[in-house]
Amino acid sequence: MNIYLDSGDSAAVQRVSYSLPIAGVTTNPSILARGKLAPETCLTQLRVAIGPDKPLFAQVLAETAEEMVHEARALYARDRATVVKIPVTREGLAAIGLLRGSGIPTLGTAVYAPIQGLLAALAGAAYVAPYVNRIDAQGGSGLQCVRELQSLLSQHAPDCQMLAASFKSPRQVLDCMLAGCRHVTLAVDIAEQLLQSPAVDAAVAQFKTEWEQAFGQQTIGTPQR
Repeated sequence: MNIYLDSGDSAAVQRVSYSLPIAGVTTNPSILARGKLAPETCLTQLRVAIGPDKPLFAQVLAETAEEMVHEARALYARDRATVVKIPVTREGLAAIGLLRGSGIPTLGTAVYAPIQGLLAALAGAAYVAPYVNRIDAQGGSGLQCVRELQSLLSQHAPDCQMLAASFKSPRQVLDCMLAGCRHVTLAVDIAEQLLQSPAVDAAVAQFKTEWEQAFGQQTIGTPQR
């Protein structure tokens, strides 16, 4: 199971990575635009935040297959641990196919239907990313899409991995994990909600109170006098 952060904020990535075992970072043009930094600067800062080897996902902006391939090669040339995100459009599928034999790993993004994800996988994508909450918002079932896509990949494209995206609650994340999804990417606020538990905080506070009532400030490692 791998958890990625969907963020362009390198400081937030470092903060969350202190507690969570983050496998890498995903970005998209909207995320980079919100950061108000030059894209190259933002990607460089994210690379420093996650270290030299973890995957950093960066997305092309071009709309034709030829231009997508050109952008993909440029992204990969600047950082060999990059996975290039390509929207699963007609041109995007062609670009994924053209990049298949080049050694540049790709992720088919903006997946709203299981067959769309399978086509990206068959074209050569290393990952496909269904948009769970966005599917729900359109009246569909993001969880059902994840289940059906997982089944299709297992049967027909076992070398491709699903990396589910677009979550609005930890419950959605858990449901996808239970459905067999082994890779998820989370916005920072969703990732931090995984670490929040008022009941746990209350239990720890109770432990401390009762210990101090019995032993004062003495800790388990404090020598007895």
